[in-house]
Amino acid sequence: MAITILVACYSENCISQTNNPIEMNSQSQKITGGLSGKIINLPEVNASAAHSILSSQFVLNGKPLTGFAFETNKKFPDGKSFKRKFGLLIPATNTSMEYELWSILFNNQESLEGIGLHTSNIYTPKFTISNEADLESYKNQFIGGLKNAVENSALAQPEYLILGMSLEHIVYGLKEIREVMNKIESQFPYSWSTWHDAADAALKKYKAKRIGLISPFNAKGNENAKKMFEDMGYEVVTSFGFSCTSLPDIAHIPDSAKEEAILKYIATPKNKLDAVVQLGTNMSMINVTEKLESKIGIPILGINAVTFWYALRENGFKEPLIKSGKLLKEF
Repeated sequence: MAITILVACYSENCISQTNNPIEMNSQSQKITGGLSGKIINLPEVNASAAHSILSSQFVLNGKPLTGFAFETNKKFPDGKSFKRKFGLLIPATNTSMEYELWSILFNNQESLEGIGLHTSNIYTPKFTISNEADLESYKNQFIGGLKNAVENSALAQPEYLILGMSLEHIVYGLKEIREVMNKIESQFPYSWSTWHDAADAALKKYKAKRIGLISPFNAKGNENAKKMFEDMGYEVVTSFGFSCTSLPDIAHIPDSAKEEAILKYIATPKNKLDAVVQLGTNMSMINVTEKLESKIGIPILGINAVTFWYALRENGFKEPLIKSGKLLKEF
């Protein structure tokens, strides 16, 4: 039995041998971000197909084929991601975010057909976090592996990147988070949807000031998260953390526990919140959001849906979306 081995190459030499997929060319498109108002550069990802998909090169039974009716000298878009090709970067331990984003796409095919996700994992072998030393080790692994993940993602020729990570879990304060992102963004020609930008944009849509946080983090992680939101001008009235020590186990927190935390401890009359904000991309929240928002009367802003909402709206996809929470339906 023949065995095929696929080898992933992450070196700069490997990237340079692939027609430089991370180089912005003169045919790139510029659009204005629908939420940020910033200029977004969209790399041209269809032009190369006109040079490699040629009817003169078609073969039948191993021999050149003539007379094939086929248009040449045109751009052929990706067959499934012809409207926008998003690169999604997530920790290697994450099993939830990609699923939630695809659920939004599949539940809204009429609006979002032609939008694709292409996932690249960030290598994070340290997946047990039981103390601050573990958190620091994980932080170094994640930030250290981010560049390789972007280079890996670039091989699929995405037009825009989505960072599937609660950076506030491992980085203290908005200033440091922006420093991390500015460094990685300066190395590549892509625009990004990041949680800190997306959360701020979503909260502003609801004119929210008083918020409650729910996360899989421990006290230190929630302290970091509280700092980020306070830096953005929000009052963190309360926070709840499940204190997961194993990162893969975050995906196993049952929805019933999330519901009880929100109803009993976070969205209480005493707290008088404007919004509930959920952190941690491996902690699925869409089903809980759909179930509880009408009951508690305020939005539940889950990190996965909100970060994807930001990416879609920045790229000009404005249609209301269903089964994804109030935010995606209303704004």
